[in-house]
Amino acid sequence: MTSLLVIQPDVSDPLGPLGTWLADAGATIHVVTPAELPADLDGFDGLVVLGGAMGATDDLDHPWLPDARRLLSSALTRRLPTLAICLGAQLLAVATGGGVKVGEDGPEVGPDLVGKRDTGSSDPLFGELPLMPDVLHFHSDVVDPLPPDSVLLASATRYPNQAFRVGRAAYGLQFHIETTTDTVLAWARDDPDTAEFASPGALDVERLDQLHADIEETWRPVITKFVQLAAGDLAPAPPPQLRLLGH
Repeated sequence: MTSLLVIQPDVSDPLGPLGTWLADAGATIHVVTPAELPADLDGFDGLVVLGGAMGATDDLDHPWLPDARRLLSSALTRRLPTLAICLGAQLLAVATGGGVKVGEDGPEVGPDLVGKRDTGSSDPLFGELPLMPDVLHFHSDVVDPLPPDSVLLASATRYPNQAFRVGRAAYGLQFHIETTTDTVLAWARDDPDTAEFASPGALDVERLDQLHADIEETWRPVITKFVQLAAGDLAPAPPPQLRLLGH
């Protein structure tokens, strides 16, 4: 079995249906809270980091954040397949030399579409993804700038850095694919100041139910490929081509 470490930073953002997709693809899942972070990634074939309400550099209020970033950096060094979602993506960016800041144009909230970049077409996970996949946004911070030598895989008009790959197998998603309707409604109740940025009707139950059906259809095959990548059954992205001096 393919063993995945899943870091859940916040009780409000559980693994949700993503856990089912991972298990159905053949993964054994080990979920840990910030208080349970392991010293290293020995024994794991892949790493998943979920979202949370805290900021990626709020170390004073959340002293476990440096340890989470260290594990993400270690995963990159070891070429361990990594999937980092929302806060996880921001932690991945900071851990690998990128940055995170408050979005200048306000929060992104609710159902949305992102646009797959040309670079995504040749990526092992994103290659067969539709050109405009459905996603769920609920965040105020954004990844900016991207880490050095990263590849932008999906973008949007307001905040371009929506999905990226660092190295050959570490993926950051600024959006959510693991939520349920109940999860999103709970976020909206707990954080009304952010939820008010959603467009009218975007957080209605019927709209969110349809969104999550679309997300499963779109993203479940990507998660299957991620497990195949962690299992060694799918080749990672090729190393970047070296540019020869004078050419």
